[in-house]
Amino acid sequence: MQSDPPITPTLLLTSQQVAKILAICPRTLWGMTKTDKIPHIRLGRCVRYPANDLQRWIDGQKKGGQT
Repeated sequence: MQSDPPITPTLLLTSQQVAKILAICPRTLWGMTKTDKIPHIRLGRCVRYPANDLQRWIDGQKKGGQT
């Protein structure tokens, strides 16, 4: 019996994935990326978003309420 390989978390997300996660349109995400308002990595012509950095960025955007 062969066991399945361990599932590894996704380290880098595509723009489509991030736009869906943030519930914004891809054009808005692209504007944020172009002006360096959101953490990203360029790999040649590809742009990817580090999952850990994205989570920290989201946490940093929180306003009001109890912390």
